[in-house]
Amino acid sequence: MSIVPALPSIWPYDPRCPLAPLETSTVTLPGLGRGWRLEAVGGLQVPEETADLPAAFGRGGVIRAGDLVLRPYRRGGLLRFINDRTYASADRFLQELEVHRALWEAGFPTVEPLGIAHRRKGLGVEGVLLTRYVESRPWPRCWDAPGVIPALRLAIDALVSWRLWSPDLNATNVMLGNEGILLLDWDKAQWFEATDLRERYRERLIRSLRKLGAPEALILQL
Repeated sequence: MSIVPALPSIWPYDPRCPLAPLETSTVTLPGLGRGWRLEAVGGLQVPEETADLPAAFGRGGVIRAGDLVLRPYRRGGLLRFINDRTYASADRFLQELEVHRALWEAGFPTVEPLGIAHRRKGLGVEGVLLTRYVESRPWPRCWDAPGVIPALRLAIDALVSWRLWSPDLNATNVMLGNEGILLLDWDKAQWFEATDLRERYRERLIRSLRKLGAPEALILQL
């Protein structure tokens, strides 16, 4: 696991109260079966019933259970055709949870991270990220929503100032909630020294927007 650096001296968001420490238990996850090792905030209860999550964007597989969202880890690229859900260990899931918790506590616009679950699968493990459900819409389904670009610029500037690089920050991971944007998916995010993070974020977003058919006038605002 990485060491979370201190927040930069200039930070545009108000920090939240620290999340509760993680506790470990064995649970059954709705729609995913039994035998999961849950590492989550203390006292978390996973409801048995599930509901549709029509706002989910991408390859699917996301489950809503009460006020929780369960997102199974899935590989991308060509590797998904060979091995779509098995990883060597749970380290990758724990790394994302650590980054996500740090962002939430820093007041960054994201959903509340609650924990991860993992279990043995073949020679490796499969995992699930658990977050709090928030009513929201994917940005690619409402390109004309006002205020997104300025809020996104502010969020990226904050990530750059904290030296946090998230390779999966694309348009499908930008959600629009009642109080503004929410950025999702901190898989493989890490802190490190770099001088070109802002340009990396911009190039990644532009590629995503063009692939999704966003209006060119919107892209030019980035």
